[in-house]
Amino acid sequence: MRTITLEIEPFESVKEGMAKTFAYVQSYTILETMKMDYQEGICIEILEFNLKEGASIHDIRTVGNMEILSVLKSADSKHICLIRYTEPEENRGRFQDTDLDLIHTIPTIISPEKFTISMMGERKNLADFVEMMKNVGTIRKMAFRRAAYQKADLLAVLTEKQREVMVAAFHNGYYDYPKKISSKQLCRKVSISKPTLLQHMRKAEGRILKEIMTGYFQRLE
Repeated sequence: MRTITLEIEPFESVKEGMAKTFAYVQSYTILETMKMDYQEGICIEILEFNLKEGASIHDIRTVGNMEILSVLKSADSKHICLIRYTEPEENRGRFQDTDLDLIHTIPTIISPEKFTISMMGERKNLADFVEMMKNVGTIRKMAFRRAAYQKADLLAVLTEKQREVMVAAFHNGYYDYPKKISSKQLCRKVSISKPTLLQHMRKAEGRILKEIMTGYFQRLE
């Protein structure tokens, strides 16, 4: 697993397309992605909005295609909010193409002048992400680093669906010996097909093992 951080100067066409988003907002930071549904074009996230002078969070219901569901914390011009992003139906196909099995990480800060975007994932997927971002703007800086192992955040290396499957598998005794539930029974509980379930589990197990082994070898160095 690797983490990449990009600093991008967006093209003028991209800035124009985001004009409504930044009507009242100076910048926003993605703190956590709670749910990402590429098929439905819906994303639930916790963001920190930095508002422009004179703007009030209580007067804002939407920020571009983002709906503010709840204001969790406010301090001066900065407001931490739970939001729901909905991709316009005409763009769903392109939105689905952005599903590269990556995870947003800190820092990810978006402003009209500069995008600072950090993603975590496999090297090839990160390389594909870089190529995709070249259609958004000019990449001014790029930094790769090995994802640091932290036991408390181990599940953070998994996608939302992978976490859901692994938690359900553990909770229902799939990893007990003998097993308390079969893969066929488990796939009914999480409402996905057996091949999809096993694919999520294989990827999740691989990521967790890689993180554990990375931490182990770091301690040996």
